[in-house]
Amino acid sequence: MRKVIYPGTFDPVTNGHVDVIKRATELFDSVVVTVAVNTSKAPLFTTEERLKMLEESLKGFNNVEIDHFEGLVVEHAHQVDAVAIIRGLRAVSDFEYEFQMALMNRKLDSDITTVFLMPHEKYTYLNSSLIRNLAELHADISEFVPDPVLAAFKAKFK
Repeated sequence: MRKVIYPGTFDPVTNGHVDVIKRATELFDSVVVTVAVNTSKAPLFTTEERLKMLEESLKGFNNVEIDHFEGLVVEHAHQVDAVAIIRGLRAVSDFEYEFQMALMNRKLDSDITTVFLMPHEKYTYLNSSLIRNLAELHADISEFVPDPVLAAFKAKFK
């Protein structure tokens, strides 16, 4: 069985993330969507809230697991027996950073491959920071995020 991890902050998960996850499920037997806990970041949603949003947003996928970790991505990949790491690329600007990370991960563990996937072009401008900013200003974000994320924002910014 070929398992892959898709790590991210997912603060929040967007329709672009869901699109990348869908593409990954078509290429791998199992996809572990894993919330990266980064103590240097101050996310809007707690780890538990992000895990819940992912679980609710990805209910329709049979071969997806939800997890979280703190530390090195390649170590987490080994812990869950993954052969690869999925990274989403929206634009050329993403590539330089992701390329450096992929090379470092390969240096840390040559058994783990990084696979770059692009979301559908209608999601290439989406990112979680933009969604948070729009939601905070009470803009309509319904076309950018799954329904459970929309509900979480409505509860947070009453």
